Amino acid sequence: MRIEEVQSTSKKQRIATHTHIKGLGLDANGMAIALAAGFVGQAAAREAAGLAVDMIRQKKMAGRAVLLAGPPATGKTALALGIAQELGSKVPFCPMVGSEVYSSEVKKTEVLMENFRRAIGLRIKENKEVYEGEVTELSPEEAESTTGGYAKSISHVIISLKTVKGTKQLKLDSSIYDALIKEKVAVGDVIYIEANSGAVKRVGRCDSFATEYDLEAEEYVPIPKGEVHKKKEIVQDVTLHDLDAANAQPQGGQDILSLMGQMMKPRKTEITEKLRQEINKVFFFLTTIFFSFLGSIKFG
Repeated sequence: MRIEEVQSTSKKQRIATHTHIKGLGLDANGMAIALAAGFVGQAAAREAAGLAVDMIRQKKMAGRAVLLAGPPATGKTALALGIAQELGSKVPFCPMVGSEVYSSEVKKTEVLMENFRRAIGLRIKENKEVYEGEVTELSPEEAESTTGGYAKSISHVIISLKTVKGTKQLKLDSSIYDALIKEKVAVGDVIYIEANSGAVKRVGRCDSFATEYDLEAEEYVPIPKGEVHKKKEIVQDVTLHDLDAANAQPQGGQDILSLMGQMMKPRKTEITEKLRQEINKVFFFLTTIFFSFLGSIKFG
């Protein structure tokens, strides 16, 4: 089993001009609060942006856009970031400045297209077979190294997962042990392991350890219900740029990005216009199948 590290395509966050903006600062009636969520003043603009947020949540803004026009340094980007904060982290928001467009190597249209595709999000749901539970035992088994000498290597790892219904002991490959170490899994953590790819995800610390004092701030989660071996719906929020990058540099694995990469197998490692058209073709094909399936369902 081969495990490869997937590089992140999201931009690195930094302390910038608008990092103090946490929302639009509106009350329950949609009226602007004088000093709230990092905003001072701009009451009329914030209330108008709140109306746009309500329309987006009601799914009445599909295929439409909001244009914020005005002189420089009047708060246009702050309003856009406030709208993004109100919609939540699942909605992609891609800020950019004019200096990013000018480059001697990349065309202006290429930079704009990349940022547009960073701002178009997709939500993909997959049903996967996983082993999920609280770790009650984690013991790697050593064996003599194949190179000889006194060195030893990890042959396999024994892990016990506990749920409300019972406990199951698993014997995993040594390659999964590296993933456990990378996720910093310890006894008392709640994890799940994908049966097909061997990917390990640490969900958090079991809430039975919430009374213990620790220097690190942990996220405590309840012990999983049901059986250890189950089918779980995994939701992935990606953007069109993520799919472009996954196809330009395909990775091995069973997730949706890797499957898209294996399906097309591009020769070049750059994001070309032909590659983007193939991504759009596959995406719209899957969307058409989904809506035709919904249309064939008869209710009542």
